[in-house]
Amino acid sequence: MKLKPKSEGIPDLQTQLNEQRRKVDFDSYDITVQQLLIMVESGAINVAPVYQRQYRWDSIRQSRFIESIFLGIPIPSLFMAANADGTWELVDGVQRLSTLVHFAGSDMAREKLGIKTRLELDGLEKLSTFNRSFDSLPKSVQLHFSLRPIKVTTLSDKSDLIVRFDLFERLNTGGVALTDQEIRACIYRGPFNDLLERLAADKNFRKTVRLPEAKEKDGTREEYVLRFFAYLHRYKKFEHSVVEFLNFYMRDASLSFDYAANEQLFRKTFDLLHRALPEGITRGRRITPVNLFEAVAVGAALALQKKRVLHAA
Repeated sequence: MKLKPKSEGIPDLQTQLNEQRRKVDFDSYDITVQQLLIMVESGAINVAPVYQRQYRWDSIRQSRFIESIFLGIPIPSLFMAANADGTWELVDGVQRLSTLVHFAGSDMAREKLGIKTRLELDGLEKLSTFNRSFDSLPKSVQLHFSLRPIKVTTLSDKSDLIVRFDLFERLNTGGVALTDQEIRACIYRGPFNDLLERLAADKNFRKTVRLPEAKEKDGTREEYVLRFFAYLHRYKKFEHSVVEFLNFYMRDASLSFDYAANEQLFRKTFDLLHRALPEGITRGRRITPVNLFEAVAVGAALALQKKRVLHAA
C-alpha cells in the first residue's frame, strides 16, 4: 500500500485557517471606568434587553468585583462588537459592566440598563472600610476608581454579520445563555426584527402555536415567525444546518423584505389556522412541535398564495 506524504493536506488546512482568520478583525483598548460609564449613558455602548435580563450577580459578588478594581487585580476583558454608526454592542461582560454602572453610574446610565438602585458595597474584608456607596467615598477615592483602566476588545464592523453571530454564540458566557434567536435580535436589529416581535404577539398565532411557559420569553416565538418566512420563501434552498439557514435568511430579509404583503399573508394564515384548529397545531399534544408547525403553517400559507394566484388568473 502506498503511503501518503505527511505534508499532504497541510496547504489546504493553512489556507482554510487563513481565510477564516481574515473574516475576523479586532481592536483592543484600555478604557477608564469613567469613560465606560459615559459611553453607556450616552448610548455609545448598547446593552440589548436580552443581555440586561442576564444580570444575576448578588451584592456580595458585585462588591468583590468592585474591590478587585480598587486593588488593581486583573479582570477579564469586556468584549464588544462595533456597529457601522460607531457605537459598540456588548457581547460578553454584562455582569461586569452592569456592576460598574450599578456602583458608580449616573441615574441615566442605570436607567439605560434597567437598574433601579445604587450598589452599596457589602461583605468586603480586604477593604472593609469601603462597605458603603460610591457617593459616600472620599473624592480622592472616587477619582482613583473612576480612572482605573478596563480592557475592552472590539470586533470591527468590517466583520461579516454571520461571523458576528458565531462570535456572540461562542462568547455568550452570561448567567443565562442566550438562545439563537435572542442573539439574532442583538445582531440584526431593525424593521425586520421589529416585525418578528410584532407578529409573535399576534393573537391568532399565539392561540395556534402552543409553547411551554419557559419558552415565552426567550425568543422562541420570534424564531417560529422567522421559520415561517424562511421556509415559505426558501424551503427549496434548505440543505442541512437550520441555524445557518435562519441566519442567512434573517440577514437578507433585514436588507430587503416586502413587509406589507408578508404581514398580510402571515395574519391571514393564522386567522385561518386558528379557526380550523381551535386546539392549536398540536395533534393532541400540549405544545406545538416545531416540525409540525413548519409543515402545517407553511403549507397553509403556500395554499393561500396558490389560491390567490388562481383567483387572479
